[in-house]
Amino acid sequence: MAVDQHYENFPVASLLVPPTIRPYVVAIYRFARHADDVADEGDADAASRSTALDQLGADVQRLFDGETPNAPTVQGLKQLRDADFYLLGAQPFLDLLSAFRQDVHQGRYATADDLLDYCRRSANPVGRLMLALVGVTDSSALVASDRICTALQLINFWQDAAVDAARGRIYVPLDAFAHYNVTPSTFPQAVIHRELMKAQCDWAQQLMLRGAELLPWLAGRFRLEIALTIAGGLRIIEKIAANDYDVRLRPTLRWYDSPRLLWLAAREGWRHRRRTAHSRTSAP
Repeated sequence: MAVDQHYENFPVASLLVPPTIRPYVVAIYRFARHADDVADEGDADAASRSTALDQLGADVQRLFDGETPNAPTVQGLKQLRDADFYLLGAQPFLDLLSAFRQDVHQGRYATADDLLDYCRRSANPVGRLMLALVGVTDSSALVASDRICTALQLINFWQDAAVDAARGRIYVPLDAFAHYNVTPSTFPQAVIHRELMKAQCDWAQQLMLRGAELLPWLAGRFRLEIALTIAGGLRIIEKIAANDYDVRLRPTLRWYDSPRLLWLAAREGWRHRRRTAHSRTSAP
């Protein structure tokens, strides 16, 4: 599947992204989507997928060493590498690749901490890249961004739980199954896994709500973009709850969700409005 043909529940380089940074956002998305497809799509065996991801990693390192990479999606990052404001180097992209490589070989996570470590590499680098594009470097903003990105990753896991389980991957930590005295061998079933999935959704929701503390560090269209991204994640959780946490049913966002998304985005913006004046003076 081409990288621009994927369904996405959350905004990707939408019209709300400032035009000055949109080409960078698109380039980052295309790289991440390509790498994810290498790990997930097609009929290649695990060894071939790992080799291809290693080659992408070597290409990323080549790019940031000032050489010419081979992969078009890595070549597409050249403009970002050369931008005066970009100081993060290759590491965010290498972190993403390490998570995708882990997906090839690992289908279970023993604890929540293990899963959070995966999210630290699979999701959080994207948020930090976005903040770099808008010049936000405050440590509190970075922590809030990490919470949003981890929450989005978890919500995607719960949204796609049945699809992932069919592929042999279960992202719900094994100790959570043990806590609710249910088995992963029959996951997901509507009745016996309901309490388990409610707890996972509550976890993701709380992370997202705490991550919304990022909003005062942002301004203009980009602030609205992130507010709507937060709203999208919260709305998916609402839809899972409306399905009584039966994650065999995959919720998606539709046009008729727009009023609810706008309300959720406005609510989170209003909740954090009082810090706006202070935080903007703290931003670079």
